[in-house]
Amino acid sequence: MTTARATWAGGLRFVGEADSGHLVMMDAPGPDGDDPQAPTPVEHCLIAMCACSGIDVASILRKMKAPFRSLEVSAEAERAPGHPRVFTRIRLKYRVGGDVPEEKVRRAVDLSEETYCSVGAMLRATAEVTHEIEIVP
Repeated sequence: MTTARATWAGGLRFVGEADSGHLVMMDAPGPDGDDPQAPTPVEHCLIAMCACSGIDVASILRKMKAPFRSLEVSAEAERAPGHPRVFTRIRLKYRVGGDVPEEKVRRAVDLSEETYCSVGAMLRATAEVTHEIEIVP
């Protein structure tokens, strides 16, 4: 069983902690329009999807012995206009640096998106997810 908790830290800030003991800060815009001092919980979801898939792709490329120099996964997302304002569309961009064969990168991304990325699987319940790949020699 996985556990987590969020503890109020003043204002609308919370400190999250998971089984690993690592801490993350989350915040939200205040009632007076104050800027958040940390990512919002929804932003954390999108960051988690990028990291989850990125970890998969890096691991798969290593197993394929496809040396990459850099890897960045970014996302753009649209949300429903009404509450609970779930993600409805997510566009991922995989930017891989190095002399890596494109077919290996595509295979790694496909395996992540279709099989391994747990965060992506959860977000796909409400969002159409697409991706693009850019290889930077």
